[in-house]
Amino acid sequence: MTDKLPFWKTKTLTEMSQQEWESLCDGCGLCCLNKLEDWDTGEVAFTSVACTLLDDQSCRCRHYESRKDFVPECIQLTPESVSEIPWLPPTCGYRLVEEGHDLYWWHPLVSGDPETVHAAGISARGRTVSEDVVDVEDYEDYIVDWPLTVGEGAEKA
Repeated sequence: MTDKLPFWKTKTLTEMSQQEWESLCDGCGLCCLNKLEDWDTGEVAFTSVACTLLDDQSCRCRHYESRKDFVPECIQLTPESVSEIPWLPPTCGYRLVEEGHDLYWWHPLVSGDPETVHAAGISARGRTVSEDVVDVEDYEDYIVDWPLTVGEGAEKA
């Protein structure tokens, strides 16, 4: 008897339904952190400064469906753009599927629980400050490396 494989193991990002696509988001909130790019080298650094719309506890957007009305520069992930965005964290479900990897055990699609991403220490929960209280000129004071290392050593499902 063969168990049916989950959709993220059998479909490409472009083959997924809207519901499947949305469910790939693990709710870590890391993509909602402001980043700084070095104009000379192109190197991107994460900050702990979060978008004004990020709820620091749920790590979800407060106005997801209308976020562009509030934050016009919000970058919307699409199946086509995932491979072109170098700053997606190594644990990002979209990035993992695009690169042919499995999801981690704490991903809500694997665990069945949206809290496991937080319990595993993968998310931005409790680690951010809102961009509403930090001057753009001070973002360099908030550079962090944990968004790029949160999945190190974590086993995949």
